[in-house]
Amino acid sequence: MAVQHSIAVRNARLDAIETAIGTSPILRLRTGAPPADCATADSGTVLATMTLPSDWLAAASSGSKAKSGTWQDTSADAAGTIGHYRIYDSAGTTCHEQGTVTLTGGGGDMTVDNTSVQTGQSITISSYTRTEGNA
Repeated sequence: MAVQHSIAVRNARLDAIETAIGTSPILRLRTGAPPADCATADSGTVLATMTLPSDWLAAASSGSKAKSGTWQDTSADAAGTIGHYRIYDSAGTTCHEQGTVTLTGGGGDMTVDNTSVQTGQSITISSYTRTEGNA
């Protein structure tokens, strides 16, 4: 039998992620595939940079946690196709999470309204939800 956790434990683990990363983290959307892990140097071109809201994730519920507030860059940094994201501490120096980005309904770890970006374009994160395993 696989290890299983209660919903309370799953929620606590998810809430701990937000606590560890801290308030107002920096999200960068980049071209190409994500690096091997968060410790590996950044790859791809930065297409958009946004400071997330101070309380950037809703409280975990039923083993899941979703974005809170509006995640938007009103003026993209460069042109290209979004392939991955990285979330950094509020100083923008330590990568704490990375994943894939697709259009809404595309199955990425994060979804956006448009993956083909032009310089100066507004970009909005459509959805971002984490679900803790071990149910």
